[in-house]
Amino acid sequence: MSREDKLSSVPATAKQDGDSDPHGGVEPAVWTARMLAALERGVKGGVWFSLMDKVYAPRNLQAAFKRVARNKGGAGVDHESVDMYASNLEANLQRLHEQLRDDSYRPQAIRRHNIPKPGSKQMRPLGIPTVRDRVAQTALRNVLEPIFERDFAEHSYGFRPKRGCKDALRRVHGLLRDGHRWVVDADLASYFDTIPHDKLMALVERKIADGRVLKLIRAYLEQEVVGDMEQWSPETGTPQGAVISPLLANLYLDPLDHLMVERKFEMVRYADDLVILCKNEHEAQQAHQTLQQWVEQAGLRLHPEKTRVANLNEPREGFDLGAAPLRRDESVRCRALGELMISAGGCWA
Repeated sequence: MSREDKLSSVPATAKQDGDSDPHGGVEPAVWTARMLAALERGVKGGVWFSLMDKVYAPRNLQAAFKRVARNKGGAGVDHESVDMYASNLEANLQRLHEQLRDDSYRPQAIRRHNIPKPGSKQMRPLGIPTVRDRVAQTALRNVLEPIFERDFAEHSYGFRPKRGCKDALRRVHGLLRDGHRWVVDADLASYFDTIPHDKLMALVERKIADGRVLKLIRAYLEQEVVGDMEQWSPETGTPQGAVISPLLANLYLDPLDHLMVERKFEMVRYADDLVILCKNEHEAQQAHQTLQQWVEQAGLRLHPEKTRVANLNEPREGFDLGAAPLRRDESVRCRALGELMISAGGCWA
């Protein structure tokens, strides 16, 4: 076996996709027993070095392509579909392996496509990377996700292993039954497009010290975007639709999650949709103020027309978590939010 294959070999007892494991998002093609042990006990200084060879390891790239193929999704700016990439798979993955290994890999531009926003007349911008870049991003996510996932807050549910909209709504339902009838219904304005790159990278660097991996992440953040009539290089944000974006988006809001736990506020977050459930108006106003201060310091913005404090004891009062309406006279449902994830996730591996 090559050195890369030896590094990513997995013992027979390794967990497979879908099995219960204590480390969310573990890809067996990457995470050896030795690496899992290091993840469990913690690495020196809490910072991981020498990860790039795990990213471009042949077994990881093969596993990454399988995920991309399962997800399907459209072609990027190069017009190459998943089936076209698969028709010469061995050569394509070998070329990608060599490019990542010798630092000649450069991500191509992202094709921007607008899709309808469920329950609204508005459109949501969706970024579609090329198949090659989706494979590389998935390989990168396979390496990074368990490292960050280990310390993510309990009450964040969006785009995390073994969690989903039903879990988020189940917790909301439980809090409502326990008397949390005041809610801070918050909307982060254009969240994915406004995440400050430098502040995001500072959070990544708390745990990742491999310069080549950091360079790769920044290259994805700065990928050119091609729209219908324009092309630009973003200075903020991470594209919705890019494989690595949900992990980075969760990472940026993770300090907010932990702040709310520390302040004993009951926040439920699904990606960039969040609600804070409280037992009285005073607590709700305090939670809103805490949220507002954190958002401003983080370089983000609450939507002024979609963020409010509501009393669910009032007739016909309610709020939305994603696209799922929650009202005092309704049982909690996740069908609408589930439809939202299907439509928005068309290009995520």
